[in-house]
Amino acid sequence: MKRRTFDKMLTLVGVAVSLFLFLAAGLLNWGYTFTNNTVKSQLSSQQITIPTATQNAKEDAATTAFFKANGGKNMTTGKQAQMYADHYLGFHLSRMGTYAAASAADRAAAAALAANPTDAALQTAKTTADATLDTVFKGTTLRGTLLTAYAFWQMGQIAKLGAIAMLVGGLLLFGFSIAGWIHLRRTPEDAMI
Repeated sequence: MKRRTFDKMLTLVGVAVSLFLFLAAGLLNWGYTFTNNTVKSQLSSQQITIPTATQNAKEDAATTAFFKANGGKNMTTGKQAQMYADHYLGFHLSRMGTYAAASAADRAAAAALAANPTDAALQTAKTTADATLDTVFKGTTLRGTLLTAYAFWQMGQIAKLGAIAMLVGGLLLFGFSIAGWIHLRRTPEDAMI
């Protein structure tokens, strides 16, 4: 096979692959932009203000620093959603028990009240059990929703890194293809592989 024919094929393949990498970089960047903007707009519309402290005396220094730095701000990023869900909601919900436990306690209080509907202590116990069940349900639901937003945002961050890698790879390959084209012009017609 002639060297020039081989160089032409290799150069054309390099150009084609670099164009594919540019296309992939564009799509990944679009994915990053979409996820980042969607998470930001959805979290912003909820107007959740991040507290300055979690009230957890056993948290690590990085968590304390995060809440000090972000305290008083409206939640707009997936990272903020994750920290709030795991370290603020998670801490407070862990002190209340699981939804299953709160539901069982509520059913037990309802059964006791049904047996003696005029007992004031049972009425108070039922009201307390209802409030606990409601709080655990809402807190668990909010925590799950925020962690889903975090996961979606994190996929966007990965897409951003992928877009950068594809763009750099495409540029390098395109540069090599140009160098190959230049080398092709210098290769003698009768050179063989």
